[in-house]
Amino acid sequence: MGDTGRRRTAVPSSVPPTGAMEMPRLALYALAVCLLAVAAAVVSFTQGSWLGIVWVLLAGLSSNMCWYYLKRGRAAQLQKR
Repeated sequence: MGDTGRRRTAVPSSVPPTGAMEMPRLALYALAVCLLAVAAAVVSFTQGSWLGIVWVLLAGLSSNMCWYYLKRGRAAQLQKR
């Protein structure tokens, strides 16, 4: 019939489950962009420039990207087990 999603054979895990998760590389990049955008927004607002709004928006976008890639990496790691 169709694929039921069940595994037919046990797949040995090469990495023992320790509870520690390796952070995906794209999540790290997004986190770095988020932190830099927040710093740029603070500097921009302290200098009296309204350009800081763009930096705040960029920080929000990169923060969402970071969470997305973290969740995706966590789901992929759980699926491997």
